[in-house]
Amino acid sequence: MASMNNLNGMRTYLVGAMDRVPDGGTTWRKRITGILQKMGIVVIDPCDKPIDGVVEDEGTRHWIEYYKETEQYDKIKEKFSVIRSADLRCVDISDFIIAHIDLDIHACGTYEEIVTANRQKKPILVWCQQGKKNAPNWLFFMLPHEHIFGSLGEIINYLDHVNQEGDVIKLKRWFFFKYNK
Repeated sequence: MASMNNLNGMRTYLVGAMDRVPDGGTTWRKRITGILQKMGIVVIDPCDKPIDGVVEDEGTRHWIEYYKETEQYDKIKEKFSVIRSADLRCVDISDFIIAHIDLDIHACGTYEEIVTANRQKKPILVWCQQGKKNAPNWLFFMLPHEHIFGSLGEIINYLDHVNQEGDVIKLKRWFFFKYNK
C-alpha cells in the first residue's frame, strides 16, 4: 500500500501539436501546469524545453516554413532535427504523459510520442478535444479506454483519484517508485 500523494515527485510530459496551432500549443499546457504542480508533479513542457540549446518556438517555426518555401529541405533536418530527439528524450524521462488530440489539427510528433510512451508501458492520458467518443479508433486499440478523456477536467479528476488511491495495485500501468517519496 502506498501513502497518499502518490504523484508527488513524478514527471509528466505534455504532448500535443505545436505547429499548425495558432498559439503554438501553449494555452492548454499553461492551464494544466499549475494544477499538476500543486500535486507535486514535475511538468515537462515542450513549449519551454528543459534541454539546453533546444528551442521550438514561433521563430523556429518561421525558419522551418521559410526553408520549406525556398525548398531548402536539407536545412530543416540539419538545423532542427534535434527537436525530435529532445522531445522523445522527454518522453523517456517522464513517468507518464498527458496528450492533447484535436482532430481538426494534423498532429505528427504527438502520435510518435504516444507510441514511444506506450512501448515503455507508461500511463498515457489522452484528452480528445472533440470528446472521448470521437477519439481515433487506434487509441482505443492501444490504450485502456479509462485513459482516454473528453476534457482536461476529466484528466484532473482522474489524476486526483490516482494521487489519493491507497491500493496502487488497482492502478494498472502506474508504478510508484519509493525513491520519489
